[in-house]
Amino acid sequence: MLTARSSSEAHLYMDLHPCTCGSGDFERRHRLEQHGNDLVAVYEGVCRQCGENRRFVFRMAEEIPPPPPAFGGPEPSQIIDPGEFAEVAFRISESAGVQLLNTPESEQHKLRGAVAYSVAAFEEILKFIPPGQDAVPAEAFTSERGRARYQREPGKFARRRLEMNVRLARGVLDDIDEVSPPRDAP
Repeated sequence: MLTARSSSEAHLYMDLHPCTCGSGDFERRHRLEQHGNDLVAVYEGVCRQCGENRRFVFRMAEEIPPPPPAFGGPEPSQIIDPGEFAEVAFRISESAGVQLLNTPESEQHKLRGAVAYSVAAFEEILKFIPPGQDAVPAEAFTSERGRARYQREPGKFARRRLEMNVRLARGVLDDIDEVSPPRDAP
């Protein structure tokens, strides 16, 4: 059974694993069950493209999850590899960056959630670097997508590069907060 550290991590896992027809779009009904000492999250729904029933079952980690958009505590994910987190982090940060360039400052707060999500994904990649090492080791890439990304761009998994990505993305969050605070902010 898959172990998820948070519902955010479970949802990202489902997003990364589309239906056999290729669609990731299904209405997720969710329930919690107790299986012995384990709290289990069950997500079910019908694929909107082909009608196939989809079902994901996750044992939830015992630790209290951090607030969203974080995916988990200090330990690396057991179900999403660093290449998959990189795919998400870069795709969202690039998309949000383009949108920010085309959005008036007064409306940029609407993109804060996407940028914060990309920061959380970049932070997850760093958790795969063992103490005393300077990069994510090749064996941490367990998915086909993750291994392919690592083979294309191994330099993007160096500690210094990843820390730079986190700093830059956090800087974008700070800029958003400075020029476009949410409407309900004091």
